[in-house]
Amino acid sequence: MTDMVHQSILIVDFGSQVTQLIARRLRELNVYCEIHTYLNAAEHLERLQPRGIILSGGPASVLDENAPYVAPELIHAGVPMLGICYGQQALCMALGGQVEAGHHAEFGRADLTVNAPSALYDGVWDVGGAYQVWMSHGDRVTEIPDGFEVVATSPNAPFAIIENAERRIWATQFHPEVHHTPDGAKLYRRFAYDICGCTGDWTMAAYRDQAIAEIREKVGGKKVICGLSGGVDSSVTALLIHEAIGDQLTCILVDHGLMRQNEAADVVEMFRTHYNMPLVHVDASGKFISALEGEADPETKRKTIGRLFIEVFEEEASKLGGADFLAQGTLYPDVIESVSFSGGPSVTIKSHHNVGGLPDRMNMDLVEPLRELFKDEVRALGRELGLPEGFIGRHPFPGPGLAIRLPGGVTREKLEILRKADAIYLDEIRKAGLYDDIWQAFAVLLPVQTVGVMGDGRTYEFVCALRAVTSIDGMTADFYPYDMAFLGRAATRIINEVRGINRVVYDVTSKPPGTIEWE
Repeated sequence: MTDMVHQSILIVDFGSQVTQLIARRLRELNVYCEIHTYLNAAEHLERLQPRGIILSGGPASVLDENAPYVAPELIHAGVPMLGICYGQQALCMALGGQVEAGHHAEFGRADLTVNAPSALYDGVWDVGGAYQVWMSHGDRVTEIPDGFEVVATSPNAPFAIIENAERRIWATQFHPEVHHTPDGAKLYRRFAYDICGCTGDWTMAAYRDQAIAEIREKVGGKKVICGLSGGVDSSVTALLIHEAIGDQLTCILVDHGLMRQNEAADVVEMFRTHYNMPLVHVDASGKFISALEGEADPETKRKTIGRLFIEVFEEEASKLGGADFLAQGTLYPDVIESVSFSGGPSVTIKSHHNVGGLPDRMNMDLVEPLRELFKDEVRALGRELGLPEGFIGRHPFPGPGLAIRLPGGVTREKLEILRKADAIYLDEIRKAGLYDDIWQAFAVLLPVQTVGVMGDGRTYEFVCALRAVTSIDGMTADFYPYDMAFLGRAATRIINEVRGINRVVYDVTSKPPGTIEWE
């Protein structure tokens, strides 16, 4: 991370699956924040000079041997502190309170009663009122440290909110960051603005100017290459760097034949013609599809695509005479997960999305101008740079492309069937005005063939599954509730217009909380 020029809040990660949601709530308030594991959070105090500290939740018990702890440097930093769930328990243990394990576990909605006024919810909650919050804990505080008082309770959490106003420390047993605590965002606003004194100076206009200056300083007069896929991350990365250093940047679009319909042509038109950006378009579809022919194992598909991508990219880079820097669209969630003390499920699951990094032998330094941003902030930066809404609002698309939306063996015929069905599905979504309401929608060609009757003939063709999910932050997702009229129109078009499909189903799937990208 660069030297901090914005007001900031430090988030200490104890391993909660929703820690990123805390950061999202603060970023939505235009307050800059960083997440660091409890093991090294204290090391970032001097650089960040945070105006406040938030201790996240976590899956451990504070009573376990070698349980995650609150570093003394954080407690004595002299800035306001807010502990959440495990953060409350760890804070109480550090300050002389008591926690019991396994008593009155509570998961889900709870009614909180406000017993006394507090700066944390002044103007949000009234004394004597009852308010919905979201609990997720097995242990609970049974004795608070000296100098603290209880200001709110729930039936199973007698210390639902505690505070030491003199030391400017607050702690909650519930999770304000989740959607099921309706007033949670207001509590974070109270903490960030009214308690910590932040003014909301984290804007994309300011970030754009800062990032351009940093790119120019880092790159100087040297060359940069960027792998351009047409997704929002690589597109914004390319535009930002091009604005900073112009034709010192060359983009390489590796067309592996697994992209959506007309996608490669759209990317070339946008960046080479509209933005007059140096762009090398490599049609390597034959090489990729030949190597994937008949392959059914999803991990082998990913590794094959990754290996070939590196080979093609390296070959094209050498034709350009090499470069000193490689630009990547790394986002802040990737940075968080790469240093997470818990590892988490995404370490394994994200291999499903990515195609692998470049080898060390290419000997290039990285330029990663988006590594401090979340996905929606990248889109906001894209708007600052003038990227058309059609590119900014595109649904996420995985690196291995259609290959992982094709369970079972890959063939050219099946790829073409899937590409056509997917294009029709997205076209119907746009015609219905639903595209921006859906976070991600796509078709899947199942490795199943069924008998059907079409007209006067019998068919034996594939089943196409349609998926659509809604999400605010990409951490949780739920299926989109289409009406049957829409599904009927989309299914009829696919069956009528795509040779090889005789049945369409809608996949009703939800994704529980976590930090992995949906696919």
